[in-house]
Amino acid sequence: MEKIIKFSNASTHFYFDSSFKQVTKLIDKKSLVVITDEHIFKAHTAAFKGLNVIVLKPGEEYKVQATVDEVIDTLIKMEADRRTVLVGVGGGVITDLTGYIASVYMRGIRFGFVPTSILALVDASIGGKNGIDVDRYKNLVGIIRQPAFILHDVVFLQSLPQNEWQNGFAEIIKHACIKDAAMFKQLQQESLAVYQKDKKKLSSLIQRNALIKTRVVQKDEFEKGDRRLLNLGHTIGHALEKEYELMHGQAVAIGTTYACHISEQLRGFSQTAEVVALLEQYELPTYAAFDKQKVFNGLKMDKKREQKEMNFVLLDKIGKGVITPIRMQQLEKIINKL
Repeated sequence: MEKIIKFSNASTHFYFDSSFKQVTKLIDKKSLVVITDEHIFKAHTAAFKGLNVIVLKPGEEYKVQATVDEVIDTLIKMEADRRTVLVGVGGGVITDLTGYIASVYMRGIRFGFVPTSILALVDASIGGKNGIDVDRYKNLVGIIRQPAFILHDVVFLQSLPQNEWQNGFAEIIKHACIKDAAMFKQLQQESLAVYQKDKKKLSSLIQRNALIKTRVVQKDEFEKGDRRLLNLGHTIGHALEKEYELMHGQAVAIGTTYACHISEQLRGFSQTAEVVALLEQYELPTYAAFDKQKVFNGLKMDKKREQKEMNFVLLDKIGKGVITPIRMQQLEKIINKL
């Protein structure tokens, strides 16, 4: 199923429930360069036969400028030009790198994504944010530029380890918390095992989440207002992720738990127990012991901070997220009490 989503100065074609083979129908093989990682390449070697492929080492630690430089060197050797189209086949690290490299190579060439993890399908591949980490600061350098297309092929999920399924469901639960109370109820009635077995249910859940994120981004592509809602659980989450080398979804789940408690204090939110129970139902961590001062220091370089305030995403109720500026001094006190 194809859906065209218009953004401010570009359109992205979504191919839901599709097949990777479709890529060569969208792009001439001679112009196509695939970027993927070793795990995906090994698990799906046959899919890449006859294509130009750049295979990277897997993991967040490679989402850095040194990798970008290596890929650009390879593109130069391949004589990639302005007609070249980069296609990132992978999780969030690969989509981030591909979008960023395509945006700076020759001042911008076309690119598309084939997300291969739940996290990338429902979150990382959508919205045009492409970037790299610098030192311990996540996504500090980057660009907002929309992919030409995003193609979904759930075949790639067959090789996904269990912790990557859990990782992606943190973002699905986040979407339900900020925008979709009905989906929250649906998730309460199902389980990870059900979605892993039932391809139809999974495809429809992925599509619903992709469209939630897409609609938020359409209204606020450059993160001046509502798009910030997508950061529920990410403020403390990002600081934890870097400090303790957690998976993104684990960090977001813990961040969401504490965002619920801060929502209780500042917004009168009364459904923390339900959110925590749902995160645990999907095998995600909730409460954790961490060095409060270290995490607060990590927040100081967060892109959501504006001078002496942090734009924090809180909940009024399940299905209704709100952006609440909190003074950094007050936030430090709140974090120390968590």
